[in-house]
Amino acid sequence: MFSGIIERLGTVRAVSLRDSAMDLTVDTHITDLELGESIAVNGVCLTVQSFDNTGIASFHLSGETLSRTPLGALTTGAFVNLERAVAASTRLSGHIVQGHVDGVAILTGHSHEGDSHVLRVFAPQDLRRYVVEKGSITFDGISLTVNALYDSITYDGLKGFEVGLTIIPHTWEHTNLSSLTLNTKINVEVDVLAKYVENLVRFSPHTQGTQP
Repeated sequence: MFSGIIERLGTVRAVSLRDSAMDLTVDTHITDLELGESIAVNGVCLTVQSFDNTGIASFHLSGETLSRTPLGALTTGAFVNLERAVAASTRLSGHIVQGHVDGVAILTGHSHEGDSHVLRVFAPQDLRRYVVEKGSITFDGISLTVNALYDSITYDGLKGFEVGLTIIPHTWEHTNLSSLTLNTKINVEVDVLAKYVENLVRFSPHTQGTQP
């Protein structure tokens, strides 16, 4: 479990694609890693399979992970957002993040508002029902507030919606957002609480037999 508060900005050291899978080596700058621990890499929960005392860690990405996220497009030198799993005593400064990606979003707009950065991100239509204005959403592992929603958007032939975000200087400087360019694909995870509420309502005893 994660909170969406990025702890480190890592650097990709090596990428090796093989047999529908990928080995990823990242300089995490975390010197007290543990074998088998979970780390969110751009919001995707990955397992540390080896590491050294300088914080260089390796991860194995299955074909499932590559098919559902844009991590397969990472190249040597790319910056990645890193967060270790929360401890029971950790302040939940963001929101509950599982590291289980719901879809791939696309950065479609970037402008300035004072010293803040205003972004627009296109997301698949099937996630729209889980997103509300002033609610929480995770892009590349970053817990962010939805400032605006734009419906009935078509991007590259795909139907969806756009999320408007205001990024403060601290977040811009301490995450990979500043290295992204327009049309970059990013991971999106919606608020899991919304999905649970939907499921509870759908299978409530009061609604059984009324579903089409």
